[in-house]
Amino acid sequence: MRDALAKREISAVYRLLRRHGVSQRQIAALTGQSQSEVSEILKGRQVMAYDVLARIAQGLGVPRGYMGLAYDEATAVRVAATAESPHSEEDESVKRRKFLAHAAAITVGAAVFGTDSGSWASSPAQTPAPGRIGMTDVRQVEAATRALRTLDYQYGGGSCRDAVVAQLSWGQQMLGANATDLVKERLYVALADLHNLAGWTSFDTGLYDSARNHFGQALGLAKQGRKEELVANILYRMGRVYLHQNAPDDALKVFQLGQLAAQNSGSELAVGILCANEAWAYAKMGSDDQALKLLGRARDEFARANIGEAPAWAKFFDANDLSAMIGTVHTELAQTVDAKYTRTAVPALTKAIGGYGDDMTRSRSFNLTSLSINHLLDGDIDHGARLGRQAIELSEGLKSVRTKDRMKPLQHEAEKRRNNPDARELAERLAKFTGNDSAA
Repeated sequence: MRDALAKREISAVYRLLRRHGVSQRQIAALTGQSQSEVSEILKGRQVMAYDVLARIAQGLGVPRGYMGLAYDEATAVRVAATAESPHSEEDESVKRRKFLAHAAAITVGAAVFGTDSGSWASSPAQTPAPGRIGMTDVRQVEAATRALRTLDYQYGGGSCRDAVVAQLSWGQQMLGANATDLVKERLYVALADLHNLAGWTSFDTGLYDSARNHFGQALGLAKQGRKEELVANILYRMGRVYLHQNAPDDALKVFQLGQLAAQNSGSELAVGILCANEAWAYAKMGSDDQALKLLGRARDEFARANIGEAPAWAKFFDANDLSAMIGTVHTELAQTVDAKYTRTAVPALTKAIGGYGDDMTRSRSFNLTSLSINHLLDGDIDHGARLGRQAIELSEGLKSVRTKDRMKPLQHEAEKRRNNPDARELAERLAKFTGNDSAA
């Protein structure tokens, strides 16, 4: 039990309790969770949010230090303020419509800080705000965001989300400080990007409501800072949440709104990123003509873009990431339309994997997973299984729920080929790693 607590493997903690006669209902009552949440955790869902871990520790009577949660009180208050939305039981389709309406209002230039700020409004500041700020203060926010984004790329959102949220708690207070108009405008952009990162790391740890709220706040701040390129980037990231939830229709609507902002910004790179992701949405819907058309436009826009001058939030999208997107879209088409698309997917993904360094571990894992799927579809099962094992080994050090979720299609393909010993062994390893015992 101590070992499971130290590793924050809550599923193992709950299984040990069940083994010793504690029911799911009792665990739920102690930890303040629903029985369905406890059931999902028992099946392997990771728990990474500080506030949830702290509540579990308190409910079970576990010293927080056993779980590495012995933060100071101020940090605990800041992080606890980021709990999931009080309306988390609201139907997901309703939440999507509300976000789309909010995003549309922002994109077409509606008032940003109106009376109906809804769930996007920030919680009150926990500590006194500085009286006056200058450009140095804003640069500190920008530097912290860059450093935390690097951690996210390399180790997953769970490695840094709490730190991002704590940084936001401090940075958000600057909005009430005195500053020149130039400083204020840059502050809006800096905080918008920090919220953008908070949304992305929340997404990576499976906290979809928190992600949506951070992206909603980011949109308003980016509009205040008159940074259309950042508005486009935020909408691209929110669209990715919906793609991940297998809601390509909703994702496409958000991407198309982002495309408006991208075109208004005049940034070829922003337009290219949105085109590539729109292609992915069409591929998920089985529309190969539209997907390939948008991929072609993404290539054209990227060829014209000046990557060296790209802002921090878009720098990730280089030639390597373009190859990854080409491979990803063709992998999707190979599954939804025709296996012939593996012929384009395999070289594109292989190129991307070869170009990713140790600082992009999560991206390498995603692409190894997709490459493994293609080889299974092609009938090259032993090589596909070997690539799948590499993806698992790479992902074991990541704090990313999303990485596990992205392996479920691979598990499904491996399960379909269980008569092959390599595929069967891969399916069993994936079931253990993802906590999903049946992919069929």
